[in-house]
Amino acid sequence: MADQLYLSLWFPNFRLETLRIVLASVMRQFAAISGEKRVSAATVYALSFNEAPVYQRIYVNDDRAQASDASLIENAVPEATEQLHDDMAYEFEMKWNLWAPAPANGPAGEAALDTLWRPTPTTVRIIGFGPRFDHAAYEQNGHVRVDFGLDTPWVMDDTLEEGELDAEARQHIQQNVEMLLAFTLLVEKKSNISSRLLWTESGEPLAEKLIARLQRLN
Repeated sequence: MADQLYLSLWFPNFRLETLRIVLASVMRQFAAISGEKRVSAATVYALSFNEAPVYQRIYVNDDRAQASDASLIENAVPEATEQLHDDMAYEFEMKWNLWAPAPANGPAGEAALDTLWRPTPTTVRIIGFGPRFDHAAYEQNGHVRVDFGLDTPWVMDDTLEEGELDAEARQHIQQNVEMLLAFTLLVEKKSNISSRLLWTESGEPLAEKLIARLQRLN
């Protein structure tokens, strides 16, 4: 069953005024893996995620917008965090390309038996928590939390049966896993964290699922 996947990060001697610095650091590590240095959206929430955003900006990162620097990490983060408050959360959306299966179409629109794998833009949300946001939610969520969305790109349990995992499928799932692990290790190495936790909403141990998947792939 598909599950929500998160990476929680805690920083030593954390203070609210350093939030924009640690957010930008985590986002730069993500950009180093994804190759995408631009933010697609920035949103600020007060008190809890149930409240309407107090700030939101959607960036159009098409060919026409490439001349603008507004969506670059070094510009988008200072703008959204200009007013730092301890009861707010600051969310930034970025994208990376993960391999995903898509049914191939045969002649005249008929469904083909083969499955095509394509790099698919996938949204990741990187959120920094003020210490009083949602009753000190950072204690469980981390000073910064990375929301990867569903864990399907890394385990594919609900998408492909084991017998459907041909050599190409195994290769692309392993590439997705390698990107996830590379980002996690890069954050640990370069963002000066004190601890991290890669976890799923259901509480099912993700490490065991990834190890089991890699063992079946090899």
